[in-house]
Amino acid sequence: MKKTLTVAAFALAATAPLSASAQGVARGAAEGAAVGDSVAGPVGGAVGGAVGGVVGGVTGAVGGILGVDQRPRFREYVVSERRPSYTYREEVRVGAELPSSGVTYYDVPAEYGARDYRYTVVNNRAVLVDPRSHRVVEVID
Repeated sequence: MKKTLTVAAFALAATAPLSASAQGVARGAAEGAAVGDSVAGPVGGAVGGAVGGVVGGVTGAVGGILGVDQRPRFREYVVSERRPSYTYREEVRVGAELPSSGVTYYDVPAEYGARDYRYTVVNNRAVLVDPRSHRVVEVID
């Protein structure tokens, strides 16, 4: 029964389409299951997977492409690259559409698992951008 719950949590996350929100669900479920299992065994893994999937889905829906533990490392990476900052007159937020010209978009290193996105620096803030729409999908603070 305990093993079935853990498998069911992963199966649910794996069958969802891998949109940004679903990626958050899958990542949240996996991270929650791993932490729950290490703390409370298989039952903790099942509960952690379910809770992590819900939390991951919420953060994925609002631009949670990078994992919580990856954000500080990615921000340090961007700072170390010393990219110029684009001045944007609007609020820098998820959903903001950046111009296609005048902004330089950079590849995200493979280690961050965001290969479908690019990053740039806007008003001295690192942001992940969908390269097709130029919309901000995550602001890295």
